[in-house]
Amino acid sequence: MFGEHHRLAEEFPEYKDRIHELKLQNSHFAQLYEQYQEIDDEIYRIEEQIETPSDEYTEDLKKRRLQLKDQLFELLKSN
Repeated sequence: MFGEHHRLAEEFPEYKDRIHELKLQNSHFAQLYEQYQEIDDEIYRIEEQIETPSDEYTEDLKKRRLQLKDQLFELLKSN
């Protein structure tokens, strides 16, 4: 199975400049963004079979990534 990154700027291309701005100016956004990137990288490694954790662990990671994505999107829209 080939993994696919879900970079925030690719998920929300209309907010690309805003993402960069908030990473620099909003520490809460930057922290959530970093967590999102780390989880996305881990999921990618799992999908590429570089790492092979349980399916349950992988699903929990995907749920966490989605939660972070939702939080980040709310911050993008509100600021």
